[in-house]
Amino acid sequence: MRPFGAELIEHGHDFHDADAHGDELAASRKLHRVLSFHPLLVRGVASYALELFQALPDLDLVYVPMGWGSGAAGLAAVRNALGLTTKIIAAVSAEAPSYARSILAGRIVEVPARTRIADGIAIARPHPGAFDLVRNEIERVVEVSDDAVEAAMRAYFRATHNVAEGAGAAALAALFQEHTQIAGKRVAAVLTGGNVDSDVYCRVLGIRSETKTVSKPSRTASPFPAATFSSGVFRGGRP
Repeated sequence: MRPFGAELIEHGHDFHDADAHGDELAASRKLHRVLSFHPLLVRGVASYALELFQALPDLDLVYVPMGWGSGAAGLAAVRNALGLTTKIIAAVSAEAPSYARSILAGRIVEVPARTRIADGIAIARPHPGAFDLVRNEIERVVEVSDDAVEAAMRAYFRATHNVAEGAGAAALAALFQEHTQIAGKRVAAVLTGGNVDSDVYCRVLGIRSETKTVSKPSRTASPFPAATFSSGVFRGGRP
């Protein structure tokens, strides 16, 4: 962001600290704030949903990471507009499960986020507006562990050479977690970003970094031996 001329300010210990500070800065500097959940942002997300559903209108399921819900909202809007029957599965960190708890309870439930890797979806409570929009549009919420997220990051790199941040890989982690029940279905997993620090990514991949050496994970430890990728669509079951 800095090379593009942005002033980047890091504040607080979690997303909500930074979000509140953003409000304060906008008020004090007379700035226009674009929130992390915003109608224009949802429309932007919906553009990738449109591309996805136009290319693959017969998807049975699509898995999407769930932070404040713009991804799920955009997918639902396009799915409904096109009259498709694709089910939307939201993926959250098991160490930041507030959305899963809130959907289950039917009201907003606050749970402190403690994930070490999925910081992009590390919210302690859902956005009220987003919650009202998506609560009846998603099929279910799947909680994935930090270890599962890191395994999905490695799978992305190994199978597609895409760099995925923790939050970006959460959907694939959820898909892998449910691979037995989705066998034979046409499924997509949304990769929402590759914003990961090099030292963190080196640790996840188990390679030598500039500052330290970390052990290489055992190949036999992968819980996903049956995963195959084709044209960006994951096909569960044996190849």
